[in-house]
Amino acid sequence: MESFINVTSEIGKLNKVMLHRPGNEIENLVPEHLERLLFDDIPYLEIAKKEHDRFAEILRENGVEVLYLESLAAEALEDKKVKDEFLNQFLKESHINNMDIYEALYQDLISRSTKDMVDTLMAGVRKEQIQIKTRRSLRELMEDKYPFYLDPMPNLYFTRDPAAAVGNGLIINTMKTSARRRETLFMKYIHKYHKDFKLSEIPLWYDRGFQSSSEGGDELVLSDKIVAIGCSERTSPEAIEFIAKNLFDANTSFEKVLVFEIPVRRAFMHLDTVFTMVDYDKFTIHPGIEGPLNVFEITRGKNGRLDITHNKNTLDNILKGALNLPAVDLIRCGNGDEIISAREQWNDGSNTLAISPGKVLTYERNYVTNEALSKRGVNVITMPSSELSRGRGGPRCMSMPLNRSNLV
Repeated sequence: MESFINVTSEIGKLNKVMLHRPGNEIENLVPEHLERLLFDDIPYLEIAKKEHDRFAEILRENGVEVLYLESLAAEALEDKKVKDEFLNQFLKESHINNMDIYEALYQDLISRSTKDMVDTLMAGVRKEQIQIKTRRSLRELMEDKYPFYLDPMPNLYFTRDPAAAVGNGLIINTMKTSARRRETLFMKYIHKYHKDFKLSEIPLWYDRGFQSSSEGGDELVLSDKIVAIGCSERTSPEAIEFIAKNLFDANTSFEKVLVFEIPVRRAFMHLDTVFTMVDYDKFTIHPGIEGPLNVFEITRGKNGRLDITHNKNTLDNILKGALNLPAVDLIRCGNGDEIISAREQWNDGSNTLAISPGKVLTYERNYVTNEALSKRGVNVITMPSSELSRGRGGPRCMSMPLNRSNLV
């Protein structure tokens, strides 16, 4: 039986993907709380939905089965006991410490249909939506001006980060920031209770309960032997070692983990914001990472240990050596122009989603990078992005591949 989860490259034909269609969580973004929720701007939801629908439509036109996070979560929680377990865990992880508020939220949410409950949790719950039977002090009433009991989750449409499929298993990440930490709870319950995931007995290479942070934007599967992971502001060295050890201990096909040290800058948030694979030997890159890089190679050692070596080299030499290629083509965001590169990088010009080898989906607004890709023989399909791009993530960020065909 074909495995439900199978990702052994970044470019193999994409067969199955998980998305999240932006919802009312976007409408709960307000200027004074943008930083708390990791946004720089407020997308216009109606246009963002249309853009996202076109994204999904392009994928379907190319033979990709599109699944939605919100639907998978609702299906996984249909059993009443599971729904109750999930909701209690969600409320506890939302730090609802006042028992009157906790009980009011619980009763309101558990009474909803499972799909409505999931959508409401994702959107966030405003204080005005819930009637609390409790007396509060004058000071509490005067000081407590924050509008939400449950924060909205506007980053959910970036489904790449909470979890990643690697080989036939999953990494369920421990998100770095509190704004995103609850996102992985949906994937945890999907993995544990959804029939498609349960039947396949999908192993976990990392789980959200571990303390060290990791995020899917830093996790790239370069081949059936090589995984690349960015050591960034969001992904820790300890998490990377844990993932590598689990991959090796399970006797997967993976032989090496390449660890890229990423500068701590907003534009370099994850590895996939500065580097993505578009063909067997072609990669989009941000010129800012072209110089000598701090790269570490993790391989199987003796007696279950890890061997870690430092490889300070240029990106092209590192990739040639790791993938056993005579040459690689590094295609610069903005075609290498300093101003254009900075502008298009801000709108995720390097963040491409490969549908098959040499065929990628990109934002249409990054027209200089798109033209550079086309001139190098890459088939570029563009999508509208005026509103989706305000969240600072591209097509790769907005997708979680579940199944790709193996490369021949």
